Amino acid sequence: MGDMSPTEWTRQALMDCADAMWNCDTPDKAIEFIRSRPAPICLPNLVSGELRLPSSASVSFIDSFEPKTGALLCRIPCTDLDGVTEAVQHARAAFGTWSKTTRAERSRHLRRISELLQEHRELFAVWESIDQGKTLERARIEVDRAISNFSYFSTYILHEQTAARMVDGVALTYEHRSPAGVFALISPWNMPLYLLTWKIAPCIAFGCTAVAKPSEITSMSAYLLGVLLQKAGLPPGVVNIVLGDGPTTGAALVASPLVDGVSFTGGTQTGIAIRRATAHQIRKHLSLELGGKNPTLVFEDSMGPATRERTIRIAASAAFENQGEVCLCGSRIYVERTVYVDFVREFTDFVAKSYVLHQTVGAVASIQHYNKIRGYLKLAADEKTTFNLGGIPLLLEQGVNQGYWIAPTILTQVAPTSVLQKDEIFGPVVTISPFDGEGEAVRLANESEYGLAAILLTTDGARMRRAGEQIEAGLVWVNCWLVRELGTPFGGMKNSGTGREGGEYSRDVFTVVRTLHLPAY
Repeated sequence: MGDMSPTEWTRQALMDCADAMWNCDTPDKAIEFIRSRPAPICLPNLVSGELRLPSSASVSFIDSFEPKTGALLCRIPCTDLDGVTEAVQHARAAFGTWSKTTRAERSRHLRRISELLQEHRELFAVWESIDQGKTLERARIEVDRAISNFSYFSTYILHEQTAARMVDGVALTYEHRSPAGVFALISPWNMPLYLLTWKIAPCIAFGCTAVAKPSEITSMSAYLLGVLLQKAGLPPGVVNIVLGDGPTTGAALVASPLVDGVSFTGGTQTGIAIRRATAHQIRKHLSLELGGKNPTLVFEDSMGPATRERTIRIAASAAFENQGEVCLCGSRIYVERTVYVDFVREFTDFVAKSYVLHQTVGAVASIQHYNKIRGYLKLAADEKTTFNLGGIPLLLEQGVNQGYWIAPTILTQVAPTSVLQKDEIFGPVVTISPFDGEGEAVRLANESEYGLAAILLTTDGARMRRAGEQIEAGLVWVNCWLVRELGTPFGGMKNSGTGREGGEYSRDVFTVVRTLHLPAY
């Protein structure tokens, strides 16, 4: 294929590239494939079951870089209004048929997708690790969760229930649900495949069709998922995938009058923009899972001999898994003052041994995010914050082949009013502060504009409920973290979003309900 520009890629060339990548299921094979190419990989859209680039001659392309090296990895189209409209039209056309398929038929398609993901688990994990910067082990966990998303909803829809009520001697009423229509599914860059499939699986399970847009920073696994959907035999147009940025592609998708709903995971400011853009389209279903600045509360009783190791391990995992690039991370740790000094010392030692850069900690996703985190660490130094671990990384510039590596960083002596305590840094950075008593712990936990998640570490059974039920967060984990049962409601309070997804809550997002009234006799 030589040094062809993205616009010169033929459909056959795109198919050949997809076939070649499909065989790169080890890190060595994938890296060899990348390095052997005379030009970066070009990722196409999936529209009506075909891999294709936007037809517009004026379409621009976005460079996407390998976080671990800083090298150019691939180019993706910044799909414009015409390209988005075409994809939405195909989704609209497919909805007429797909919405009328039986639940058993939809279940069969979801099971097939789940089985193919399982069969090609390592392929997806390898490319997710390269594209996003996370460790291969972390990528495998997220591929497993993507598999579970399709598997769970493939069976859920076979056991739906409805409600029927009698009005004495007058009428029987019952609820009837039907698919809501075409959905825009917009996912973030931190867990690309897992969070994209968390939206696609229930969307198509409940009979809707989709136009999905992954982050322009991490589009690789969405592209590979498109290839897999072809291989799975999903009918054309049921799932379409368009690549591009938020201001061009995402905005066109959200605003389309042919779109009936939006499921979005990402930053709060983008969520606000989506609400504004759709305010005049009141009919649109909106599910917005937004930012978080989540507290971890460590009580004295959790630092006893029997639970001390567990407490340290859970707090560290909640802070530094996936480089801290998890909206559910516990990035504000509050520790009861009686055990504060011991906790800081032991926590720092544990993190230094267990979360090692290049081994158990990956690179952050982009140079822009790297420099954002670096800016917060410079601020920490300016505010005379104590660095118990970590420091200020080097300033990097795009185009320099250096990875985006930031060591786990533990900060103490942070002022309660500091933006370090308030802003979602979304990286391997955690603050630790003391508290006195349960009341203050709950107050500190709730002193945030966000309310997505919280972690409560205690052995007191009464406190688990008493404090847990007062914390303003959509998800509260007690002596554990990131445990998910897929039927439970997922979403946040306050500025962490609106709506819930999971099980019947996803059904509410992707269906419309009507009540029928039938005469009793």
